[in-house]
Amino acid sequence: MQFIRFWPGNNSKVFVPSLQHQYRTFEIKKIKKETFTIQSCYAKLYNLLMNSFKEFAFKKLGYLEFNGDFNTQFKRQKTDIFIKIAYVRSGGIVKIDFEEFMLEKDAFFFINPGQFFEINKDCSGLMVYYNRDFYCIEIHDKEVACDGILFHNIYEIPVILLTPEDSLNLCSLMQQTATEILIGDYGTEEMLRIILKQLIIKCTRIWKKEHGMSTEHARPEIEFLRLFSQLIDTNYTRFHAVADYADLLNITAKALNKRISQYNRISPNNLIKNRIILEAKRLLAHTQLNVKEIGYKLGYNDSSYFIRFFTSHTALSPHKFRLQYQQSYLGN
Repeated sequence: MQFIRFWPGNNSKVFVPSLQHQYRTFEIKKIKKETFTIQSCYAKLYNLLMNSFKEFAFKKLGYLEFNGDFNTQFKRQKTDIFIKIAYVRSGGIVKIDFEEFMLEKDAFFFINPGQFFEINKDCSGLMVYYNRDFYCIEIHDKEVACDGILFHNIYEIPVILLTPEDSLNLCSLMQQTATEILIGDYGTEEMLRIILKQLIIKCTRIWKKEHGMSTEHARPEIEFLRLFSQLIDTNYTRFHAVADYADLLNITAKALNKRISQYNRISPNNLIKNRIILEAKRLLAHTQLNVKEIGYKLGYNDSSYFIRFFTSHTALSPHKFRLQYQQSYLGN
């Protein structure tokens, strides 16, 4: 989908309100003769700001504002393959995978491709979504240092709860995405990438502060926790034992257990198992793969062993879990 611009008149200005009723000014230059009413220009530009998309060859980025109509807005876009950053205002209800969040504060959510999420119909907020060709956090990890924290975090679902000041500042930063898409000149691609990096870096700083890890003293441990998270998220279908990851980190299994337990209540063994169970649940809930195929996909050649493993961790067999989820989903 290509972004479209409108030209109502020579060197004219159009004022378009954001959701916070703050007005933004855009310089519009005449390219060809067309007749527009003020109302039609206003409506067209406002719609562009609400739901914008920019494509640079294989690099893609989109922007979406929603106010009680998220599902309607979002279904217009094919976004399964995109990385998503969602800003949701307080009072909303958000489901990420199999966990529900009732928001008492404005919050940011960071959603990986293929990760299930649901935003309640009464929610309002903003979303930026982009593909890895536009910006890959794994390749550019030294720039933003968020991999294993905001994305691919095996310790928790990363949610950034915002103070009123942070909410105002980050919402304003996020809205600059729409402004930049509308400008659409030769520097737009890099400007959009700069805005995205600022957003990720600022949210990573808030996460560290919320978790008591914002000091220089804590930096080595944060990097270790990030690395362990990245290794599990990359290798959980191949390696199921703590010793495997200890070998990758060139330490003993005992040392790995000790180091992780200093900052996390869940043991490395359970972190590995939890990641496997999470993926098994996703595949049971959102695909038509049978239990044997799912077990094989997760590195279990013996389907009977996989069924026992899943049942011991969830108190439900894979079949019962799928049936229960389907009944619950249809009931909603």
